[in-house]
Order: sequence, then structure tokens, then C-alpha cells
Amino acid sequence: MPFPLRAAVPLLAALSFVLLGAPAHAAAPTYTALGDSYASGTGTREYFDTTCQRSSYAYPVLDAARLGATLTFAACAGAKIPDVLNKQLGSLNAGTRYVTVSAGGNDIGWSSVIVQCAKPWPYTCWGQIDTAENYIRNTLPGQLDGLYDRIRSLAPNATVAVVGYPRLFNGEECNVIARISPGEQTELNAAADLLATTIKARATAHGFVFVDARGPFTGHAVCDDVEWLNGTSLPTGESYHPNRSGHVGYAGIVETALRA
Repeated sequence: MPFPLRAAVPLLAALSFVLLGAPAHAAAPTYTALGDSYASGTGTREYFDTTCQRSSYAYPVLDAARLGATLTFAACAGAKIPDVLNKQLGSLNAGTRYVTVSAGGNDIGWSSVIVQCAKPWPYTCWGQIDTAENYIRNTLPGQLDGLYDRIRSLAPNATVAVVGYPRLFNGEECNVIARISPGEQTELNAAADLLATTIKARATAHGFVFVDARGPFTGHAVCDDVEWLNGTSLPTGESYHPNRSGHVGYAGIVETALRA
């Protein structure tokens, strides 16, 4: 007696399910966060890794959760571009889906410039600002090219977002223990602009997305009513870094860049 076709169809479907198994769930995308203290979370005041000041409040952790990604959190406070090149790229491969990198601030000696600017009168920091700007113009572009070339060679299929630094100041003097004059604040912000445009030029030349923090942080600088950046703080290492609100702000613009 012939086997009814209507009965055969469900039976074949059941056999296919048994033989082939249920559809496999896609693996979570992989995300590597590279860079310095602006990526590690310095300024949030709570760290699960005190050596590198990696924080659960840092934007890479926030964005990994938003993207459903598995995070390799390589960023480390104090890192310079050679440190990123030599110590942080081990997880990158052809399967890496997302990469963020924040680097360059330590190479130009930014924290030392700020420390000099914060000293009481008659100390000034004009010379230190000039030195940093000369480094940005003459040395930093080649360093960034070397770093970005290496990232792309190791992670050829990744969406790479280069995360910039904000302007720190709004022209007001509100920190009693640190004297940074309005004139010095203006020049420091100009140096931050030069740093941002230099990093952006090298990032876009490599086909990377540049995340410009200057616009989103406007209105949230040191001394603003709603600060996303710490002013002079104790311990001093927390100073002039994004606080927890600042990392939430970063997470929003970085997520947008990675999804693009």
C-alpha cells in the first residue's frame, strides 16, 4: 500500500531535525577595546583591575553589553602608542567584529602639561603647550599610522572606531586647589582641537570611523553645571578624566559609530 504523501512530509521534516539538529545560535560578536586611561575608565573611581584602572563603568563595558558582544578589555591607564602596539593587540584576528582605540594623549605628555598649568602663579604652561602641539604636528601622525596599519592587518574585517578626546575647559576657574587661567584654558582647548583633527585625519585615511567627543562634551566640561569630566581631584590620578556620566556619554557616541 503506498505511503500517503501528506504523512511523509511531517515525517521527513522530523527526520531532518533529528539528523541535522536544531538551528545553531550565532556566536556573540567579539569586541576588543584598546588604548589608554580614557578607555580603561580612569575617573570613574571604582576599578576591578587597579593596575590598569579598568572599570565596569567604562564605555567599552557599557557598549559590549549594548552590542551583545564578548569584550576583550585591553585598554590600560598610562598606555602610549608603543604600549598599545606591543601589549594590547593579542586578541585581534580575522573574526574580530569591533575594535575601539583611544591613544595619543599620553604620547604628547598631556597629563604633564595639565599639571604644569595647574601650578600657582608665577608658573605658566605656555612652553609645555607649544611642545605638545609640535609633537602633535610632527611626530604623532607617523605613530598613529603605524598603530592603525597594524590593527587593520590583524583585524581585516573589523569595524574600527578611533575615539577622540574632548575639550576639558569652559573658561571658568572653579577649582580652588588648581589655578588654570582662562587664557591657559583657551590654549589647552586649542591643543585639544589640534589633537582631535590630527587623529581624525589619520583615522579616516585608514578607513576607520572617528568618534569626535568635542561636540557631545560641550556643556559638560570642567566647571559646567553637569560635569562629564573631573576637575582637580583627590587622588590626583582621577583628575581631568571622564566620570561615570562622561562614560555614559562616550558609550552613546561609540555605539553609534560601531553600529554604522
